[in-house]
Amino acid sequence: MATSISELNQRFALPGLLAFGEGPGGLTVARVTSPQGEAMISLSGGHVMTWNPAGEKPVLWLSGYATFAPSKSIRGGVPVCWPWFGPHASEAGFPGHGFARTVPWSVVASEASPDGRVKLTLELEQSEATRALWPHAGSVQSVISVDRELSLSLVTRNLGTETFVLGEALHTYFAVGDVRQAPIHGLSGCTFLDKVDGGIRKTQDGAIVIGSEVDRVYVDTEADCTIDDASMGRRIRIRKSGSRSTVVWNPWSAKAEKMGDFGPDGHLGMVCVETGNALENAVSVAPGGEHVMNCVYSIEALS
Repeated sequence: MATSISELNQRFALPGLLAFGEGPGGLTVARVTSPQGEAMISLSGGHVMTWNPAGEKPVLWLSGYATFAPSKSIRGGVPVCWPWFGPHASEAGFPGHGFARTVPWSVVASEASPDGRVKLTLELEQSEATRALWPHAGSVQSVISVDRELSLSLVTRNLGTETFVLGEALHTYFAVGDVRQAPIHGLSGCTFLDKVDGGIRKTQDGAIVIGSEVDRVYVDTEADCTIDDASMGRRIRIRKSGSRSTVVWNPWSAKAEKMGDFGPDGHLGMVCVETGNALENAVSVAPGGEHVMNCVYSIEALS
């Protein structure tokens, strides 16, 4: 296991494409500078902080007021929710959305393709603290591929003798010019739990237009989604596989202010469209088996 920045660069750096260094708050980060796209990834939380295709504005929203410190979740980018989504099913004192986003991840491999795509594989570091929260013989890797698209895969393996149940999500914050002018398409007709309205089950009618707090878990859907961002003149496309849930979230002004790390009107510049397996879509992983959840992000001109 490489522990120092020097050792990481000796073992995994790709000249002109991938290097490791000190990031915000002293976090160890991987910086991808491919001719196709750029990204910054924190090894704390296995967290993709930034990504943009070459020559384009950032596609991921990262708060200018975010806290960068080991064991702290970062506001923005792509937090990893694993091995459960939301509150723990039976232990109220356990951290919401699991522990993956606040613990160290190790670099397993790096490679580059001839066209400049950079692939980085990380693995969550197991410890006594993580095993106390999740006492299963399992592992999870994050496979991150960067070029003009961003591909993210969570690969969970059951290394034990008993089946376990897995909840997960990639809690992605997308950057938009004005969320009120950025309808989300692809979920019309889908059932969702409206957490702002007491968890009532509803059916989506048409596009999702955000003008107040939204916290919805769409279930039993494998649909791709798009965010049509009129202010920035672009469409963000979200493709996924191995996922049966999509979460849409914006805290709006009052809740964002209470959180303290959004900044003034920060909620207007972002929306979370999360690829996941939550609630009744949690996944059972048999002994010796694995589950792969993948999403691919891309942008195109909004005609």
